[in-house]
Amino acid sequence: MTTLSPSIENLIVPRVTDLGGFNVRRALPTAGRKMVGPFIFLDQMGPAEFLTETGLDVRPHPHIGLATVTYLIEGQIFHRDSLGTELPIQPGDVNWMSAGRGIVHSERTPPELRPTGSKLFGLQSWVALPEDKEEGDPSFSHIGIGALPMIEAEGKVIRVIAGTLWGATAPTPTASDTIYADVTLEPGASLPLDAVTEERAVYTLSGEIDVAGDRLEAGALVVFRPGDPITIRALTPTRLFVLGGASMNGPRYIWWNFVSSRRERILSAKADWEAGKFDAVPNESEWIPTPVGNPRIIG
Repeated sequence: MTTLSPSIENLIVPRVTDLGGFNVRRALPTAGRKMVGPFIFLDQMGPAEFLTETGLDVRPHPHIGLATVTYLIEGQIFHRDSLGTELPIQPGDVNWMSAGRGIVHSERTPPELRPTGSKLFGLQSWVALPEDKEEGDPSFSHIGIGALPMIEAEGKVIRVIAGTLWGATAPTPTASDTIYADVTLEPGASLPLDAVTEERAVYTLSGEIDVAGDRLEAGALVVFRPGDPITIRALTPTRLFVLGGASMNGPRYIWWNFVSSRRERILSAKADWEAGKFDAVPNESEWIPTPVGNPRIIG
């Protein structure tokens, strides 16, 4: 992690994990930066290509105190959860699953895609819930691509995924001040990013950008200083994601799939999962056990 111009607080190069031919690049949390606004976890999934009769198989696992946000660029994921939700997510759609006091879900390649093989590419993030909503009822929202506002002008194509940006508001049911957008820029196009919220960052998926004279390549999360007006200029054809929001009202702790404002709540969730106290996912018989050993709770 390196600090460049005064307007850039952090430049985070994600660590890459190979999950057996399927690469994941994790930008948050990292040693020097746990969160950007409510975003406490940010993964780039793929790009990956599954051979015939194979695919993604993330068995049922639990969450508390957060909302998972899944957004695909290529491929499909079939989502099941303990509320009884069963549906595929396709490129440009948003799955926003709020765990509250507890939810369980699985993520798999749809069966109809397995005989011919499939691709997968996208982002999955977690946003921490406000303290007064951490123990609320779990919920799930699917927002189709057609419901998300689009802005096209001066070499820019912007899809607002959550919150309000550049005068457009997404219908995604956020729990706190949150911004999230998918942006494509032609070479030479500029993207103004005013201080519309307290904490802002961009994750460049492809291409190269210039920010205040710094040339930044793809595959990094750039976190900006609060309050500074920012202009991002594309040096090549570029695709990036804008994310952020208001900082959380106090620290958040994270371990495995759990987020909470209280360490002891994470330990109780671990015990509940091991005791089988979470609701089951219909039409699923597998599950992921908790990691072995004492929890190293980050916070």
